[in-house]
Amino acid sequence: MAYLNPVRHITFDARDPHALARFWSRLTGYPLEDSEPDDDEVLISSGQPGVPGLLFIRVPDSKAVKNRVHLDIQPPSGTRDAEVERLIGLGASVVDDRRTDDGLGWVVMADIEGNEFCVERSAVERGLVPA
Repeated sequence: MAYLNPVRHITFDARDPHALARFWSRLTGYPLEDSEPDDDEVLISSGQPGVPGLLFIRVPDSKAVKNRVHLDIQPPSGTRDAEVERLIGLGASVVDDRRTDDGLGWVVMADIEGNEFCVERSAVERGLVPA
């Protein structure tokens, strides 16, 4: 019998865990767990079994180099481009635009503390769910 180690949390180092958790809560729709603005750890979670939460831990240093691990975001509906605009409105920035003329590709973005993530075409655009 294979032994599985499920991922419980994906953890982000943060200068301001509460602000970063609020940003990612708005991005994912995961609710903030009970927390205060000065807490050193803040968790957001989908509440679904087997889906890892995002944990934000206070650290004294700022992000200095490119992430070695990042999240790929696939909007469940709408379009990749509309999601990019929504996330810019939340404070994210575009780091690298990898969209192609044929409508494929992705956009590399950074959250409010500079952590990179990618926004891919939506599930609708990929034909995974009906429009």
